[in-house]
Amino acid sequence: MFETSLTGKTALVGGATQGIGRAAAMLLAAQGANVVLMARNVDSLLATLQALPNSGKQTHNFLACDFNDTAMLQQLLQTWTGSGMSAHILVNNTGGPPAGPIVSAKLEEFESAFRQHLLANHLLAQAVIPGMKEAGYGRIINVISTSVKLPLKGLGVSNTIRAAVANWSKTLSNELAPFGITVNNVLPGATRTGRLEQIIQNKATKTGHEPSDVAAEMLAEIPAGRFAEPEEVAAAIAFLASPAASYINGINLPVDGGRTGNL
Repeated sequence: MFETSLTGKTALVGGATQGIGRAAAMLLAAQGANVVLMARNVDSLLATLQALPNSGKQTHNFLACDFNDTAMLQQLLQTWTGSGMSAHILVNNTGGPPAGPIVSAKLEEFESAFRQHLLANHLLAQAVIPGMKEAGYGRIINVISTSVKLPLKGLGVSNTIRAAVANWSKTLSNELAPFGITVNNVLPGATRTGRLEQIIQNKATKTGHEPSDVAAEMLAEIPAGRFAEPEEVAAAIAFLASPAASYINGINLPVDGGRTGNL
């Protein structure tokens, strides 16, 4: 009843060559899943593929794709599913939109973020849902942001698009629950990834402060007093992907060290 092994399951993981996506792919593989990596850079995909844990009975693979090119993604997925492939677990994860105030955001920034996040997530979900229904088992996990609970300063486009993804996810969870498919969101707080470094550096440049001072200011807002490691976020993803999480559906799960100022 409380099984966390993923032996025999296949997981499709976005943004799988770095940060949270890579950590999730590693942990899902360690728990026995066959992992299909998704990212743009083939060299990075090959390197990650070689690093994945493998019991000797697992089959790992990758799909090289650009989530900003929805036509290409749709064609790739049609070819993948047409060859008989399917997944029990989908981890929707991609890099966040550039930082900046919403008042100066360009329409192209919203459009790009909408394609990379909501539209790509939707295409991926549509590709794997038939197989999940047939298997009577499905886990769709969207890695978004704590901004869906409390908007973050200086992340106008991200706040907007992440909220759209969260509501898409909740709607989908209600529709798919009768088929043994759950849909949940993991909301990372400040996590030691390339994106966090970029946010700190951008803020330092704009304010004229040292990056260390910007980081210290961010840490002061986190009760745990430290940034998360990607593996800590991955642990939440892996649990939600497991049979043990079968009755958890349609939730937003913050993994933020207590930073978010509301329940």
